[in-house]
Amino acid sequence: MKAALSLFIQFFLLGCTSFGGPAAHLGYFRTVFVEQRKWLSDNEYSQLIALSQFLPGPGSSQVGFAIGLKKMGLLGGLLAFIGFTLPSFVIMLALALGLSQFTQAPFAIELISVLKIFAVFVVLDAVLGMAKNFCHNTRTIIVATLTACAIWLIPNPFVQIACLLVAAVYGSLALKQTSQTGIEHSSKITWWPLVIFVGIFALILSGILPLPELFEQTFIAGSLVFGGGHVVLPLLQDYFATNMGDNAFITGYAAAQAVPGPMFTFATYLGALSHPQAWLGALIATAGIFLPGFILILALHKQWQTLASKPNVAGLISGVNASVVGLLFATLYDPIFTSAIHGKEDLALAVIGFVLLRFIKLPILWILLLAIGVASIKTWLI
Repeated sequence: MKAALSLFIQFFLLGCTSFGGPAAHLGYFRTVFVEQRKWLSDNEYSQLIALSQFLPGPGSSQVGFAIGLKKMGLLGGLLAFIGFTLPSFVIMLALALGLSQFTQAPFAIELISVLKIFAVFVVLDAVLGMAKNFCHNTRTIIVATLTACAIWLIPNPFVQIACLLVAAVYGSLALKQTSQTGIEHSSKITWWPLVIFVGIFALILSGILPLPELFEQTFIAGSLVFGGGHVVLPLLQDYFATNMGDNAFITGYAAAQAVPGPMFTFATYLGALSHPQAWLGALIATAGIFLPGFILILALHKQWQTLASKPNVAGLISGVNASVVGLLFATLYDPIFTSAIHGKEDLALAVIGFVLLRFIKLPILWILLLAIGVASIKTWLI
């Protein structure tokens, strides 16, 4: 019970502070679960990242779910998901209910500002750590560099997907001799999640046992989206924008990018506005959008560990993770740095936070408490 509560609290704290989008979340996870808590090795973490990139669904949330799954089985995966998603779920539901005025309180404004600075040095620390482990030769450094430059020059979600795919092909061909191999595991696919996945799709397509249309629409979107939260926009737009109007739709999408935690809670907002009972609609849509990706992780994560021991797949993972480093580096600048650092004062706070985390090794929870204290002081001085 104590271990389960600890796992939930750790993911809940990350859900409250993980600004910056999916790529940044991978940095937070590595800092906490690889470097600080040592729940898994860099090699194991790299395998989870690569798997999440090749399955549909919310990539960073799938990694978090897989970390919980590895730590405490299915219960751990569910606790990790609930903890990481709950803060943004509550915020997006509140926005749909018209409670956004509370976020205009002076303390809330200052707290969000400080937490964005918090994201700058946490992600910077993660970029350096991941670069050290995933970009260990000239070829992987070039992959990371080209990925970052491509994303800066062409800021489109589909460019991110293209970079990952090219890196995967290149890695499987050119990096297989330099990649670390995984440890042999059972090669059996876990079939019952796949049966559930196919069964839900069959019910949706056949209409034999009608499911709520809200669940059907979000489940299909969650099953088809590759590349993270931004890519889900066109899959949801036709259905939801028609029902609620473009303005409400875009407002929710902008809010989902601004709050901490997974961007897929955009579906929480859409579900709340699309159902007579807002909280029920939010739950249905949230379950629908996240469920496909988690079912596929359950089905394939053991098989993936076995595949990762093969030279070609190990090279593929090496290429993908070098590309993820470039993606994370690109994200560090835009939107994390550009939205958080607005002057010398902000830059000074980011540098102090980085030194406390990287060199003094102050636990991230203590730095978070210091950030809340800074927000309180800045509110009092206004």
